[in-house]
Amino acid sequence: MDWTLLLSKVYAKRFMLKDVQPKQRRFSSASLVAAGSLALERDGDEAFRSVKHDDAISQYSTALSLSPPSPAGLLIKRSRARAAKGLWEDALQDADEVVKVDPSYSSGYEAKHAALHGPKRYDEAIDAFKSMLHVIEQSDDPAIKQLRKNYISPSERTEAIYLLVREILERCPLVAIDVTTGCLCDGRERMCIFEADPSFKELVSSMTRELDHERIRQVVARFFGYVMLSHAWQGKEPSFQDVNVAKSVWNLPDTPLNRKLHDFCKEARRLGHNWAWSDTCCIDKTTSSIPNQSFTSMYKCASVQARGPYSSFWMSRAWTLRELLAPKVMFFYDSEWKLYLGDTGANHKESPEIIQELADAFKIPHGTIITFSPDDLGVREKLRLASTRNATLKENVAYSLIGIFKSDIRPHYGEGADALGHLLEEIVARSGEVTVLAWSGESSSYNSCLPASVSVYSQIPYNPPSLEGEEMETRVAELRGKLPQLDALIFSVRRLGIQELRKGNEKLYRARVSGLGKVEFTTADDLPLHKPQKFVFAHPWIRHIRGPSDEGALGGDWEAHIDTDSDSDSAVGSDDTAPSSPLHIVPAPQVDDYTRALQMIARLGQPFNALLLVQQPNGEYKRVAAEHEIVVSGLGTDITSKNIRAKVLEIL
Repeated sequence: MDWTLLLSKVYAKRFMLKDVQPKQRRFSSASLVAAGSLALERDGDEAFRSVKHDDAISQYSTALSLSPPSPAGLLIKRSRARAAKGLWEDALQDADEVVKVDPSYSSGYEAKHAALHGPKRYDEAIDAFKSMLHVIEQSDDPAIKQLRKNYISPSERTEAIYLLVREILERCPLVAIDVTTGCLCDGRERMCIFEADPSFKELVSSMTRELDHERIRQVVARFFGYVMLSHAWQGKEPSFQDVNVAKSVWNLPDTPLNRKLHDFCKEARRLGHNWAWSDTCCIDKTTSSIPNQSFTSMYKCASVQARGPYSSFWMSRAWTLRELLAPKVMFFYDSEWKLYLGDTGANHKESPEIIQELADAFKIPHGTIITFSPDDLGVREKLRLASTRNATLKENVAYSLIGIFKSDIRPHYGEGADALGHLLEEIVARSGEVTVLAWSGESSSYNSCLPASVSVYSQIPYNPPSLEGEEMETRVAELRGKLPQLDALIFSVRRLGIQELRKGNEKLYRARVSGLGKVEFTTADDLPLHKPQKFVFAHPWIRHIRGPSDEGALGGDWEAHIDTDSDSDSAVGSDDTAPSSPLHIVPAPQVDDYTRALQMIARLGQPFNALLLVQQPNGEYKRVAAEHEIVVSGLGTDITSKNIRAKVLEIL
């Protein structure tokens, strides 16, 4: 008996209409096979939809055993069912059979792509997908050509991936250690390694119909994420040139400092990272442009491994302030690479005990340590945090703050302590934040209104109590009639003399100042008392003088004219017009904001700190007597407009 024919008749009868006339029930063998195959195919489709893949495969196989005239559709369906079961070779065999039977059938290549993608044969899968697109594009059938718009080509996917790779590499260091090979790799080399990595090929192969940008970002960020070593240098650490000569960190001689680098890379690899960064060997310090790019590009990193408990010398290093605040994930280790306090959590920044110790040591809120952004803290607070930090090279005191201040200065090793002046000047110029000028100590050779050392910012500037409400209104009313127009504050020194000698070389000076009366201050500077030079006390517009509602009060153009009608009994000399400077000491509030200006004067009725400036022969000014904070008595209300001068000063 022909069992195939019998089976076909059985399935054919299931789909015969009961009311069909007897003469219509006569079928040929071919029609019975087709009907039976169709019935089996439908049963297979139902099983596939019900995720009964074994049943689906069985139904499709039986249908194919009937030798239907057009088996391609059944082969594709069986290939998909086999792929769903992970039977990749069988699925591929079916897809290849379709391509062999009908090379113009695009679905055969699509099934082949799926059968190759599953077992991670990504290169072959991408080629199969390209073949499918070619068949669609070359088809003479307009309906087939329309299918092209449903797909994204591999080249389009690759370009989308490259865009995100370039974006992420901009935030990565220029050079990093491949923790597998131990080689130093720049961005181009890391890109090539990524292109050969299965994660890249899987992305290109998988997104056939729609780009998943979030998934691309996650894959790219995970691959290029790196770990940074935060540590204290201990001698001749392995350099960029040392590793290049050895070809790999694993080939470096077995010394204690090389072992530190080895252990760091092993720990980074254990944590699942591909890349590691150490300031010892990942910066080519012989090329002047490289350090600057390294400082600015690697401010944010995946995580940091800090070697040594933070009560150690690590706490005093200039660089470790950035290395503590910038990363979202951090681990602390002892000298034997054991986790601090035995904490095996996923992030030591999530450890309440560790964060409390850090907050106590740095005197900053927990949240700032955990989720720091350069905009979280004010300029003065950032400088306070930096004030306790030390560096072997004077330049590094400033360069270590480039990321925290989002600065654009370019490091230039050899400028010494002037690097700090360079940074502070840029901060004032960009932000207008004149609290940078509120310090006492040694003046910088870069600019006399800037300090020689960042340590001065550990001082808390004099800050008088607030003056608001009814008391403010009363003082403003008293001032309104006396000061019909007001620009900014300069207090000319009428007379200056030495009162007495103090300890060491210091001398106590007493000055009679226009608008302020008597002012005393101590300095070791030998001030030119008998030369035709003019002294002035200047008060920068520090925020507490502007008041709580005056954050934007000093917008617009500052006046740049110089007062020429000096007091009749003031010191000899005149003020010449000086060019504007990025270091504006006395900006003027907007003239039309008269009431706000009077409020500022009222606040200056209380004691405030001031800078003593002496005019130079070329008309510029230089800060003197900077060792100690000079606090002058308030203005009071018994003043006239002649006591008030508007100036923008060029400071040496």
